[in-house]
Amino acid sequence: MNIILLSGGSGKRLWPLSNDIMSKQFIKIFKNGDRNESMLQRIYGQIHAVDPEADVTVATPKFQISTIHSQLGTDVGISVEPCRRDTFAAISLASAYLHEVKHVDRDEAVVICPVDPYVEEEYFRCVRKMYDAAKTGDKNLVLMGIEPTYPSEKYGYIRPVRENGAETWKFTEKPSKAEAERYIAEGALWNGGVFAYKLGYVLDKARKMLGTDDYNELLSGYADLKKISFDYAVAERETEFEIVKYSGTWKDLGTWNTLTEAMDTQAIGDVRFDDTSRNVHVINELGVPVLVMGIEDAVVAATPDGILVADKEQSSYIKPYAEAIKHRIMFAEKSWGSFRVLDVAKESMTLKVTLNPGHRMNYHSHDHRAEVWNVIAGSGKAIVDGVTREIFPGDAVDLPVGCRHTVMAGEKGLQLIEIQMGKDIDVEDKIKYEFNE
Repeated sequence: MNIILLSGGSGKRLWPLSNDIMSKQFIKIFKNGDRNESMLQRIYGQIHAVDPEADVTVATPKFQISTIHSQLGTDVGISVEPCRRDTFAAISLASAYLHEVKHVDRDEAVVICPVDPYVEEEYFRCVRKMYDAAKTGDKNLVLMGIEPTYPSEKYGYIRPVRENGAETWKFTEKPSKAEAERYIAEGALWNGGVFAYKLGYVLDKARKMLGTDDYNELLSGYADLKKISFDYAVAERETEFEIVKYSGTWKDLGTWNTLTEAMDTQAIGDVRFDDTSRNVHVINELGVPVLVMGIEDAVVAATPDGILVADKEQSSYIKPYAEAIKHRIMFAEKSWGSFRVLDVAKESMTLKVTLNPGHRMNYHSHDHRAEVWNVIAGSGKAIVDGVTREIFPGDAVDLPVGCRHTVMAGEKGLQLIEIQMGKDIDVEDKIKYEFNE
C-alpha cells in the first residue's frame, strides 16, 4: 500500500509547544510503553501495524525534514515542498515524486492522509479498503466519510442528495451549526481529507491545471503554482467517486482543548498539583518544577519558547495572539539529534547540542560567526578543515570564522555546549559541503 502523509502547518493554536519547525504533529504527548511519542510516530506505527509492507511518503515543507528524520529515521520517503502552496500542489508534487523518483506505476493506487488526526488502528483498516477500492474499482476517486459525533462548524460535510433522479453526494464546507444539524439528520458524513486514486489520475489533473506533471518542473516552479486545495480543485468537481465510511475514533487535535482530551496522562514533565485543582493538564519542558494550585478546567504549557496559562475553552482563540509573538525558536529536533538555546546576547548565543549515538552534523562553515564547542558528556570526533581529533568531556574545540567543521558522536552519544560569537548570528549563515570520512 502506498500512502502519502500530508505534514505541514505551524500549529499556532498549540503555542508555545508548536512552531514552524516543531509543528503539532511532532509534539510527543502520547505514551508508548516507557517513552512518549508524537502524532507522526503514532500514525506511522499504526500504518505498519495494519500493513507492515506499507510504503510511506511524507509531503512536507523543507524546514521539517530534520524533525521527520529524527522521529522516523532516514528510510522514510520525503516529498519536499519548497514553500506552501496548499494541498493540490502538495499532492501533485508528491504524486510526481512517487512516479518519477520511487518508480511507482501510473496504474498503482495511492492514499492521501493527513498526518495529525487522533485515530485507532481501525482507521487504517478503512484506509486499506480505500486503497483496494481505488486499485480494483471503476471510480476515479475514493473518499473517506467519517460518521459525525456532533454538529461541528469546523469540518466539511459530504451530503447525500438526489439529482436528476439519481442518488449522489455533494460537498459543503464548514456550515453553520443549524445547517450541520440538518445535514447530519439527512445522513451527511464529515470529510476527513483522506483520498485514494490511481496515480495517473492526479498526474493528469496536474498536467491540466498546473501545466505539467513532470516532477522536476513542478519542483522548480513550485512557488508559482496555483494555490488551491485538493478538495476544491478535484474532489468537489469529481462525479465518479466512491465513499468508504469510517465510524471509529477520529479527533482533530488542532486546539489545546482537543489535544488534552486525547492525552493519557494529566502531566508531562516535573509537575505538582494540590488537592483543589480539577481538570488541569500541564506540559512542562523547562526542567524546573511547575506547581498548580486551585485551578480548574485549564491548560498550562511551559517551554523554552514561552509559557501559556489558559482556560481550556478560551484556549481555542489563541491563534491571533500567538501570531503576534515574534520570538527566536529555542528548541529543534534535527536528523542527528537536537539543540536547545540557553542564552541569547547582543553578539553571542549559547546552545546545548545533543547528538544521537553514531550521528554527525553536516560538514559546513559560517561566514559571519566563530564558534566554540565545549564537550560536557559522551565522546566523539571533531573534524575541522579536514583534521580529525577525538573529543571527551572537558575538551574545547575552537572554530574560527570560515573553517569547515563537523562533529560525530560515539557509541554513547555526545553533548556539547556551543557558543556562537559574531555581530550577525543568523540561521541562514551556513554553507554545506560534501563529507568523505
